[in-house]
Amino acid sequence: MPRTPDEMRLPLDAELEQYLEAVCDSEGLESLDQAAEWLLRRRLRKGTTGLTGRRRAIYPVHQPGGHR
Repeated sequence: MPRTPDEMRLPLDAELEQYLEAVCDSEGLESLDQAAEWLLRRRLRKGTTGLTGRRRAIYPVHQPGGHR
C-alpha cells in the first residue's frame, strides 16, 4: 500500500528545521519539503558524479510500462 506524505515525513529537530529554512531562503523555495528534496537531489547528483565521473539527470520514477 502506498504511503501518504504524512507517513513519509522525517521528524525535525530545531537544528535541522533551521538548516532547511536557510536552504529555502537561499534557493528561493517555498517549503521545508522542497528544501529537503533539493538537498537530496544535490547529494544524489554529487554521488553519481563521483561514481561515474559524469553528471546525470534525475528523472521522476514512473509506473512500469510508462514513458518519460
